Order: sequence, then structure tokens, then C-alpha cells
Amino acid sequence: MKVKEFLDYLRYERNYSARTVKEYGDDLRGFELFFKNMDTALTWETIDSDVIRDWMESMMDKGNIATSVNRRLSAVRSFYRFALSRGYVGHDPAHGVSGPKKEKPLPQFVREAEMDALLDEGAWDMGRFADVRARTLILLIYETGIRISELLGIDDVAVDFGAGQLKVMGKGGKERIIPFGNELAGALAGYMAIRDASVVKQSPGLFLWDDGKRETYWQARREVVRNLSRVCTLKKRSPHVLRHTFATAMLNNGAGLESVKKLLGHSKLTTTEIYTHTTFEQLKRVYETAHPRALNL
Repeated sequence: MKVKEFLDYLRYERNYSARTVKEYGDDLRGFELFFKNMDTALTWETIDSDVIRDWMESMMDKGNIATSVNRRLSAVRSFYRFALSRGYVGHDPAHGVSGPKKEKPLPQFVREAEMDALLDEGAWDMGRFADVRARTLILLIYETGIRISELLGIDDVAVDFGAGQLKVMGKGGKERIIPFGNELAGALAGYMAIRDASVVKQSPGLFLWDDGKRETYWQARREVVRNLSRVCTLKKRSPHVLRHTFATAMLNNGAGLESVKKLLGHSKLTTTEIYTHTTFEQLKRVYETAHPRALNL
């Protein structure tokens, strides 16, 4: 077959880099080796879609991730489109063959013990406005699971201390009510007191920067990243990690999936279900550590 002609076409007519052309060549030669090992009589002209599917399955069985399999499938697809356009084959067996779905990475979360250490008042200068603001912001996300954009949009009037609830505006302009407990109520009251004594309010917002204006996303993000770095070594240390941490803690402590969905403001239960995989992975680790025969099963 015209594999070399195809690679030359990529290099000189499509101006692909030498590295990319080499990768295409490796992928095509790998596929050819596979179908020749299946049946030496098979050729590029005679293989069918099932051979390509068997090839993908064999790669997955060997531990290749979906991204790698899809990249190699892309090389075969491109080759057959080229071969069909030049009349080298009478059909395209790769047409209609779907690659494996990419694995969704599990949400990263901070362990409960690490959050306890971070939120301990002894770890902060509770007489300093910036420290109290950062601690309260982190505690608010951890205890309610709200998005950082929702948090920064909260005004003082949205905090109902009597009912113990927050009114937030979520995605798509949907308003929802989120309950909070005594610890967060005390933290919010303390924060508002030191805030009002430290800055001249230029905004009705709950979280204000040193200039009295509403705190921005980047200011809040820096506060979260800097302080999470004190207690954990996660590569990703963002406000959204705190949201993941809230959901994981809720499920680990017996909350129902539907309840967590409502608190997070998800429109579909399938969005929330990703956290069940996180808690199951944690459960597996506990099992493997605690059960005396786990490693033998």
C-alpha cells in the first residue's frame, strides 16, 4: 500500500512537522503489524471495521488510555481518507468507527483533616482583616459548595442570619437558597465586623478588597491557592477544588446524591455522579488498607 506516499503527502503538501509525520508512520506500522499477526492474508485493501475495533480493544487491554487510542485511530482514518481519494482502496473501513470515550478525571479534593488544620483559628491572625477575609471565604465555599463566581456576587442583604441561609444567583440566572450552620454564621459575623472597621465600603458586596470594592475573581483565587498550599500538595489548588471537597465530604458523611445536586446547583444528576466515583475510590483505598486479605483478593 501507499503508506510512504501518504506520509510524504503529509510532510510536503500538508506541511506537517517531521515529528508528527513520524508519529503517523509509527501508528500505521503498528496497525499493520497487528492485522498481519491476526492473518497474514489481510491487507490494507481487505480489512474491515471489525479489525480496527479489535485493534483498539487490544490497545485498551494493554493499558493504553483513550487519548492514545484515539490518536492512533485518527492516523488510520486519515490514511484511509487519503487512500480512498486516490483510488487505492474501494472502501473506508475506518468510516463510522468510534473511538473510546475519554476518561473524565476524578475531581481532586482536600482531605478533611487538612481542611480542619487550615480552618483552625490558631493558624490565622484573627486580628488582621486580610487573614479573616481569606479564612471566611475558604470556609464559606467548603461549608456550602458554592461556585466562586456565586460567592463573589453575594451582597450583605443575601445573608440571612436568622434563618441560617444564603441567597445566591447561580448559572443561567437561577436563584437558590443554601443553608449554613453556626460555625459559618459566627465566621461571617466576625468577618463583617472587622471588614466594616477596616475599609470604607464602596460596594454592597459581602467580600470586599482592601480598597472597599468588591473582591475580584483573581484576588479571591490567589487567596485560596496561597492558603491551600499550606496544608496540601495537590497540583490543582483552586476555589473549585474546595467545591469538590464540599461534595466529597457530604457524600462521605451520608448525604444523598439528590441533596448534593441541589446544593451544588447542578441541573443534571449525571454531573453530580462524578463525585460518587471519588468516594468509591476512597472507599477502595480504605478497604485495601484495612482488610487483612484485601491484597490477595
